[in-house]
Amino acid sequence: MGTGSGAESLKPSCKRYGSSVRNGRWRVVDVAATAGISTQQVRNYLDEGVLPPATRTESGYRVLTDVHVHALAVVRRMAEGHGWARTREVMAALHRGELATALAALDAGHAELDRERAEIRRVLGAFETVVVSPAVPAPRRGARIGEVADLVGVRTTQLRLWEQRGLLRPVRAPGTGYRVYDAAELRAAQVVALLRRGGYPFEIVAAVLDEMRTTGRPQRVRAELARREQELHQRSLRRLRASVELYGYLAATGRVTPHGASDEATPPPENGQAATD
Repeated sequence: MGTGSGAESLKPSCKRYGSSVRNGRWRVVDVAATAGISTQQVRNYLDEGVLPPATRTESGYRVLTDVHVHALAVVRRMAEGHGWARTREVMAALHRGELATALAALDAGHAELDRERAEIRRVLGAFETVVVSPAVPAPRRGARIGEVADLVGVRTTQLRLWEQRGLLRPVRAPGTGYRVYDAAELRAAQVVALLRRGGYPFEIVAAVLDEMRTTGRPQRVRAELARREQELHQRSLRRLRASVELYGYLAATGRVTPHGASDEATPPPENGQAATD
């Protein structure tokens, strides 16, 4: 891909396809070749509205153009950033003339990334709160529920509730069936109590516990969260790149003006008068 605008970086070229492409008219097989996909996929995209409608010759053959090649390139880039489900939703809406629907779907995708980023930061903040809190010493034989309640400063009913939510996993003593908390579960109970006092919702508490149980050491938890954040940055960049290409397609096909207005924009005031608030 070039480094120019979306409208130009994905601009189709007929040169590499020789005489099979004439006067901007493409065969289905040649359009498929530009993306390395099957002709049946191209037909499916046309039927689903992912590509713009194609006219047909008198003999029934589809007539594709440079616009279809451009749209297919945008579809591939969109799929890299947004996934196929949202890509189909956006492109089909555009080709139905529903720009607002397409933009809403794009906004929803960016909002998902924002929520993920906020959750990572909250989990990291919650984890840092846990790290600075020393662990409660655990009895060698394990602790019963009443002892755990005293050690972490909560009621036994809260511990049972947290167990029902899957946050705590005490074992049962043979014979008596009493709950027994080993050092790891005592620490988990302390973490839940600490984070709940700090106002963290249960989903964040569960995320912190999952990280602690999965990675073990605090350094590994931090590294894993940092890795997820970097992965999120890359996903965000892919979506940004896809948006650039999509805007180029909208501009090239006349769906938006060079300044970003669309057919749905508010018309200018009459008689040359400036608009006011």
